[in-house]
Amino acid sequence: MHPDIDHILLTEQQIQTRVRELGQRISRDYVNIEQLLLVGILKGCVMFLVDLARAIEIPVAIDFIAISSYGTSSESSGVVRLLKDLETNIAERHVLIVEDIIDSGLTLAYLYGQLKQRSPASLRICALLNKPERRTADVTLDYLGFDIPNEFVVGYGLDFGEHYRTLPYIGVLKPGVYTLCHT
Repeated sequence: MHPDIDHILLTEQQIQTRVRELGQRISRDYVNIEQLLLVGILKGCVMFLVDLARAIEIPVAIDFIAISSYGTSSESSGVVRLLKDLETNIAERHVLIVEDIIDSGLTLAYLYGQLKQRSPASLRICALLNKPERRTADVTLDYLGFDIPNEFVVGYGLDFGEHYRTLPYIGVLKPGVYTLCHT
């Protein structure tokens, strides 16, 4: 275990088992479509999106969008900025937004509204992690990996200051690590 991690919340095995289950469910739900477009929200979703795409048994295409409401902080600024738009026209496409973690839901609610205006055939959300006690925006999750407590988590794509993304598990960061950066 990395020395900055207080404890492991979700093991690599737990994550991989759940990703396979999500892939099977998504495959069943979209079995009659030609192709599903996975829209990953950079950068945190990358590990999850790749594993999920491999677990889905129907044809998929992948595109990415980058938005930010955090910067280098541990708390959302509440201001959403579009950093990279999609390269794919999503009109009349079946689109599944893939997100690493849903916290307040403000950023995802904003993104969902923006993508809905582009007239996709369907638009759903898949998130690996959900912090229900932090929710302030109304966001419907169609596919969910895990509900988690309100702790600062890193690993499996999630970072703090661009560190810890490559950990194969989801760990709770020691408070001293992120509080030292803000004093």
